[in-house]
Amino acid sequence: MNSADVVVVGLGAMGSASLYQLARRGARVIGIDRHVPPHNYGSSHGETRITRQAIGEGAAYVPLVLRSHQIWRELEAQTGASLFLACGGLMLSSPVGEALHHGKPQFLQCTIQAARQFGIPHEVLDAAQIEARFPQFGLKGDETGYYEPGAGLLYPERCIQVQLEQAQRLGASLHTGERVQRMIPQADGVWVETDKNRYTAAKVVVSAGAWAADLLGEPFKRVLRVYRQVLFWLEARDPQTYAPGRFPIFIWMFGSGEGEHFYGFPQVAQGVKVATEQSRVSTHPDQVERSVQGAETQAFLERYVQGRLKGLGPACLKSATCLYTCTADGDFILDHHPDSERILVASPCSGHGFKHSAAVGEIMAELALEGQSTLDITPFRLSHRPPWAHNVSA
Repeated sequence: MNSADVVVVGLGAMGSASLYQLARRGARVIGIDRHVPPHNYGSSHGETRITRQAIGEGAAYVPLVLRSHQIWRELEAQTGASLFLACGGLMLSSPVGEALHHGKPQFLQCTIQAARQFGIPHEVLDAAQIEARFPQFGLKGDETGYYEPGAGLLYPERCIQVQLEQAQRLGASLHTGERVQRMIPQADGVWVETDKNRYTAAKVVVSAGAWAADLLGEPFKRVLRVYRQVLFWLEARDPQTYAPGRFPIFIWMFGSGEGEHFYGFPQVAQGVKVATEQSRVSTHPDQVERSVQGAETQAFLERYVQGRLKGLGPACLKSATCLYTCTADGDFILDHHPDSERILVASPCSGHGFKHSAAVGEIMAELALEGQSTLDITPFRLSHRPPWAHNVSA
């Protein structure tokens, strides 16, 4: 029982999708995770994740998200679960310039270009049109907006749970609460050694997120960095104002400086979830501070929410932390380890991966079983990722 065609290490967004897609294709597959997914220790939790079809981070991502949307709907039809809510999405920017978003400049304009290139339904709105449609936003009056009706949100914990359950139904074996310590390539496969067992497989898919660098070693340690992010759920004075159908997911680039952007969701559970992203202070997943201090909440409210989201806060109903595992240019790594083509890497995703994860799982299954993928992953090769120029640590 400790041998398989493929072992998947890490069962979050990419790992659960890989396990499911491998099992769909009839492979004997084992999934291993140090925790019990879906869990709150990595990058794939927090109730909701944004999904959008026109990808401002680059046109190479659009085929991934379009295929992912198809897979989510297929999974919903198979299981009856609700995974994807198309509640519309709004990207806003001001002419003063845009802060970098996931390492990319001109995010709004690139989003519009991608929509035009791929024929994705959208509207480009001026400030008056935005205010008329979504009066919840406190605008300065010089903003431009991109509105995409097919954008929306995913329920990450449900997505992971459903794919793991489907994989098991198709014969996959799950080993949770088990920590992978090393992977040793052999002439005819790979040994995967954990704190409990040794497994053998023809191929291994490493989708370990924030722990990927520790497992993969050089040269991944040179190109990966982990950042702590904080999520807030704020109380709305009138929750119906922020309900799906009346309020979209949004990404707002309100300035050109470091961190001058934030994002949020309609209210689908307790509170309205809003957050920003930071890439100044790095951390390690085993040492990260997981509690959120009151001063962090107050600073977020003052810098991002006050004057921009009407009738929201100041009460914070809950908060949480998650981890981004980032490359210097904000792009993915979908490749094999340079020391062994038997070890495939489906991570990291630089904070914008969940929307693409269903397709990435399919790509990993194709690479493991067929040696090539249907979608073009050339832009995501390890050799394309630059090393970090300097060390910044917590």
